[in-house]
Amino acid sequence: MSLQSVRAFFAAKAPEIAIIELATSTATVALAAEAHGVEPGQIAKTLAFRVGERELLVVARGDARLDNRKLKEAFGSKAKMLDAETVVALTGHPVGGVCPFGLATPLPVYCDRSLLDYAVVLPAAGAIHSAVRICPRRMAELVGAEWVDVCQAPVPA
Repeated sequence: MSLQSVRAFFAAKAPEIAIIELATSTATVALAAEAHGVEPGQIAKTLAFRVGERELLVVARGDARLDNRKLKEAFGSKAKMLDAETVVALTGHPVGGVCPFGLATPLPVYCDRSLLDYAVVLPAAGAIHSAVRICPRRMAELVGAEWVDVCQAPVPA
């Protein structure tokens, strides 16, 4: 599944968006930023959580830290990160390639407002060496995401 399901997602919903495939791993924010020649904040990381009895995805800028208090306020309960095996089973994507596109299981997607600091962000595309360049608002529109504020303000370097 994974890269293929993301390809099918974009072919059906946004054929103008190209999937970027690199020979090098982009499985971490630092690796992805270096490989794509962008600052770490432009890498859109997708994190999977269990809140109560439901699973959900949060997409945030790569250099943002989650704020547990804001997560609890936004979702009404404590959020617990999912383990790698559960993430793969739910999304169909390997850790390092998780994205909100072409999911194996329909999941609610939330985009953190931190993404709006950039005109273009680079989320993974279902594999540890793939990504797409996309406007954060377009990404949210394509996946039916809701905007939330669940991150701490990034600390300047």
